[in-house]
Amino acid sequence: MTPPLRATIVPVTPIQQNCTVIWCTATMKAAVVDPGGDLPRIHAAIAQAGVTVEKILLTHGHIDHAGEAKPLADALGVAIEGPHEADRFWLERLAEDGKTYGIDGVPFEPDRWLVDGDTVTVGDLVLDVYETPGHTLGHVIFHHAPSRLALVGDVLFQGSVGRSDMPGGNHQQLIRSVVEKLWPLGDDTAFIPGHGAASNFAHERRTNMFVSDAALAA
Repeated sequence: MTPPLRATIVPVTPIQQNCTVIWCTATMKAAVVDPGGDLPRIHAAIAQAGVTVEKILLTHGHIDHAGEAKPLADALGVAIEGPHEADRFWLERLAEDGKTYGIDGVPFEPDRWLVDGDTVTVGDLVLDVYETPGHTLGHVIFHHAPSRLALVGDVLFQGSVGRSDMPGGNHQQLIRSVVEKLWPLGDDTAFIPGHGAASNFAHERRTNMFVSDAALAA
């Protein structure tokens, strides 16, 4: 049986950020999550999947995740949804940060800011939005409950967690986001992080040196 949601990861930018194309297999409508750069590579992945992109979704405003969201949205004629408005600071300085990291950065305001409890649609799919501050103030994640899949940006990685040493970052808040927003989604939830390999919450609760049950109990 065909799963309702499919995803393909497209590493982009010199920072190897996981841009993800997700699509509804019933309608072949898609969203591009965190298109930080390397647009030809993203366009190629869209073409290879044979999908029609209907929106761009952003977990947060850092340059490697959002740098070329606006040019891609303009090229495809679609809207940008996310992140939370607390990341306006980052979106306004994309050009400046782009020069620092050698990434094209185009400042913009999304068509829709997101808040905890919102949903976003991709074709027939409905994904839940959770606010997960700590890496940035306005970071959000997307969760498709029927697929037991979360797109978590830079909150959680395989074996690690996101940085909290940049403006708006807070390590304790980040840990709280993982424990209070991610873990309740269920141990059997797989996740695609903003960098590195995919994993699942059960594995991280057993082994992650920052947020495993043992580490948090220490």
